[in-house]
Amino acid sequence: MEVLKIATAGSVDDGKSTLIGRILYDTKSLTSDKLEAIEKTSKQKGYDYLDFSLATDGLVAEREQGITIDVAHIYFSTKTKSYIIADTPGHVEYTRNMVTGASTSQVAIILIDARRGVIEQTNRHFFINNLLRIKEVIVAVNKMDLVDFSEEKYNAIKADFEALMSKRDYKEQKITFIPVSALQGDNVVNKSEKTPWYKGDTLLNHLENLNTIDVYNQGTPRFPVQYVIRPKTEEYHDFRGYAGKVYGGELSVGDDVVVLPSQTKSKIKDIYFYDKKFQTASRRSSVTITLENDINVSRGDMIVKADDIPTIDKQLTATICWMDSNQLTTGGKYVIQHGVNKVIAKVDKIHHKINPDYSGINTDVTGLDMNDLALVSFKLNKPMFYDAFENHRTNGSFILIDTQSNNTVGAGFIK
Repeated sequence: MEVLKIATAGSVDDGKSTLIGRILYDTKSLTSDKLEAIEKTSKQKGYDYLDFSLATDGLVAEREQGITIDVAHIYFSTKTKSYIIADTPGHVEYTRNMVTGASTSQVAIILIDARRGVIEQTNRHFFINNLLRIKEVIVAVNKMDLVDFSEEKYNAIKADFEALMSKRDYKEQKITFIPVSALQGDNVVNKSEKTPWYKGDTLLNHLENLNTIDVYNQGTPRFPVQYVIRPKTEEYHDFRGYAGKVYGGELSVGDDVVVLPSQTKSKIKDIYFYDKKFQTASRRSSVTITLENDINVSRGDMIVKADDIPTIDKQLTATICWMDSNQLTTGGKYVIQHGVNKVIAKVDKIHHKINPDYSGINTDVTGLDMNDLALVSFKLNKPMFYDAFENHRTNGSFILIDTQSNNTVGAGFIK
């Protein structure tokens, strides 16, 4: 079954958690005990409706304040797809959480309060989705019930957002507008009779009809080696396999390949999944590969097609989202975790800070504070094999780890 990862974004009280709760409720994905808890808590608060945000807001502080602070991942399935929704916070001070939630998603849902329209935070949310190269963006104009399901109000918001779209640099994005009321369920799972002027799909139907091939950033195949398999049995005494996950494309038996960083050439001999052999390993499949040559391959190496080798270099430039309370400064040393590979990196230059509201850049920068986005260059202690993020989301991204605390302090998207 296809798996679709979705990130939500919106300002405080735009209704992200309520929208997700409504989807879970209308698709009958809530357990009976969870539904009972929602009904009980809603009555205790004096509501004459079910507070669906309680289905996702897990922290005590979230439930008490009615806001989202942490990134919650919600899982549900229909007959055609499995979904993972990252319910990300909308506050400015939680930009890092939104970047984390959206970095692995193929679809984004940006909520806009129909009463307030496009605001500064909308710019920020769209900017981050543009930065992370998310192909499918759904703009859900929520709380239509509070503006009497006005077509005029909806069209005004749509026009304002289309003006914002002209500022993006990622033109492959498809933008879909849907008027909804998460609280009442209009156009979320079921079609609303209150918006006869809207001829499009409901939110769920739109997701159901998406082709995952279209929304994934198709790249060239990259196979980071997770584990070298050398059985100790007599039957498989000479077996040498390389286990890992295929990212970005397909690998097939007979493909000419190169092993990085040694750049040793070989051909794929067999592809195994457990005890079965396959001719082709598709994107995102976990397999074991054997090569025709008995060459030296270790964990952290990467197998790629011979005619499509990534950049191999001891320096790189990336957009960094800084996530730590301690500043990132020029000269600082960190560990870059790039897939299964680790490299010591020194900050060579902070080129500029990026204002994530389309207001430009700031070149007068001496360091990065928490939630800052900036273009930064690094020098590495050994070659890294990488792609530009816009060409390959997996092989073009990394995390930064503090060498002293061992904490994850940043996320990088390679230019």
